[in-house]
Amino acid sequence: MTRELDVDLAGPDRAEEVVGVIHRAFAARPVLDPPATAGDETVETVAAALERDGGLIAMRRGLPLGAILFDRSRPGLMGLRRVSVDPLGRDRGVASAMVGVAEDVAEEAGMDGIWLHVREELPDNLRFWSHRKYLPVRRDGTTIEMGKTLWLAREVPDAEAMQDLAHRVAGLLRAGDLLVLTGDLGAGKTTFTQGLGEALGVRGPVTSPTFVIARTHPSLVGGPALVHVDAYRLGDAAEIDDIDLDATTDESVTVVEWGAGMAEQLSDSWLSISIETRPASPGDPIGTSSGVVSEDMRVVTIRPHGPRWLGVPLRSTILA
Repeated sequence: MTRELDVDLAGPDRAEEVVGVIHRAFAARPVLDPPATAGDETVETVAAALERDGGLIAMRRGLPLGAILFDRSRPGLMGLRRVSVDPLGRDRGVASAMVGVAEDVAEEAGMDGIWLHVREELPDNLRFWSHRKYLPVRRDGTTIEMGKTLWLAREVPDAEAMQDLAHRVAGLLRAGDLLVLTGDLGAGKTTFTQGLGEALGVRGPVTSPTFVIARTHPSLVGGPALVHVDAYRLGDAAEIDDIDLDATTDESVTVVEWGAGMAEQLSDSWLSISIETRPASPGDPIGTSSGVVSEDMRVVTIRPHGPRWLGVPLRSTILA
């Protein structure tokens, strides 16, 4: 949003404005086969959709230039329907602003992710969503469903809470998963990994592998091993290759401390976990402030990357 562009929640009282944007936006698109059904929307159908699930309207200088209808029919997920930008609003950041607000609304509602349908014949639309980290989920004819799992951040007041967080993450892991940890010295990366090891039931103790670069902890319960890597002394991604982690990645849960910018090459999907040694302020825009006072407070941010994490209940599991 900018000073000239406002994106607001839309209720049924905004149906006439919203349907107008939808009609103008879809009328400007190429004719598709089968044709789009957006032109069939009426004030009544849009009002009913807004009453049921809500939506967004983007205004610039008093003119409605963008609109989205929400779809809350899937548990834990927010659908985006009739994503529309008036031709007068093209190239003014309207679509990007609306998507950002839609993701915020989904997070506030406790949703794990977002889905929408994109037509294959509209390559610019596909590029738009791909650029915003939305990935293809499935195809039905010329319609591609795309999705995105939302990231999260939370305050962690002490080592016990850090290990509890790791236990929650471990419940979502399986063989082949890659976690890339970043944070200053003493931030809690090894404490987090110890919690993972305990939850996964691997042979310990899990300690910092700084001087051996990588250490493997076999499972004691028939699950995947934990491969714990410290990339602090590695210079670049080529040195990650020298450790030969490819031989174990598919069969293990691999955790790489100090691995940002190097370890991501090991898989097409990973969790990026950042640990910051700071308390969140009460007005923190990402909503992590817990109100707890602690000298050991950390803020942990978890971002999913790649198709492995599509549809995974990351936020609802960890923030429960």
